[in-house]
Order: sequence, then structure tokens, then C-alpha cells
Amino acid sequence: MTPRRRPLKFLIRDLTPAELDGVMAIEEASFPTPWSRALFEEEIGRRFSDAIVVVGEPGGTVDGYAICWTIGEESHLLNIAVRPDARKGGIGRSLLKECIRRSMLAGGRRIFLEVRPTSQEAIRLYEKEGFRVAGIRRGYYSDTGEDAIVFAREIGKMDDV
Repeated sequence: MTPRRRPLKFLIRDLTPAELDGVMAIEEASFPTPWSRALFEEEIGRRFSDAIVVVGEPGGTVDGYAICWTIGEESHLLNIAVRPDARKGGIGRSLLKECIRRSMLAGGRRIFLEVRPTSQEAIRLYEKEGFRVAGIRRGYYSDTGEDAIVFAREIGKMDDV
């Protein structure tokens, strides 16, 4: 008999200034060159940006976040991360699906993202969600000189999410 999975207990909502401390803690734990607080502040309320957070229930702890832009028919996932102790629980997948859904609603037809070749868990997630390699950006990450793998995926139907 297969064990039953516990239902995920979190909410996805728009990022507000009250969640910035939690977002910054995740950002700093997740990336060698984290975004500044000012960059996240700029995303709040930006017309073409979906800045979202996952808030754990109960308690309201910020467990993850994502930033996605949609301009015209093109969307770009700029940043996504989950708190290290909350990983492997479906939060990253849920954030990704919500970004796709919001991009589609904003008129997006294709979504792009860059990922480090060393981020194997992220790559597996993107591939499971239908993303395919679209190219390589040589020396993209200035902190390490690493290339970036560019992934893309067509979107635009409700069954995409």
C-alpha cells in the first residue's frame, strides 16, 4: 500500500513589504550573489511583474517566492527559491505553476528562465513541468563565470497549469 501524502499547507499570494525579511533570508541562503532588498521592493506593484510568496499555514512563515515578468506574449521567470528546510515538499512546483498561470492570464505565450548547470534539482523540476533547453548563455553568472542554461516552454491553455 502506498503511503498517503499529506496535503500541502500553504498559501500563494502577492509579495508585500511585510514579507521582505523572509524573502531576503531565503535569497541569501539560496544564491551565491543574492538580489538586494531594493530589487525586491521594486517588484512590488510593478504592472508587468508577478512577485509572489508562499506563506506556510499556520503561522505565516515565508517558505518561498518567485518573480516573473510578462511583457507582450513573452514571460520570464527571473527568480524562484524555497527556504532550505522547506524544500522537496511541492512548494517550488506550486510557485512555478502559479507563475505559468499568471503569465498565461497576462497574455504570455512562452515563458523563459535561466538556470545554473549545477542546479540539478531545479533542472529536473523544469523538465518535469515541460520546459526544454532553448540555448546557453556563456559566462552568464558574473559571480562564478558559469554558463546559464536557457529553458523555454509554450504556455497559453488552462491545462498548462
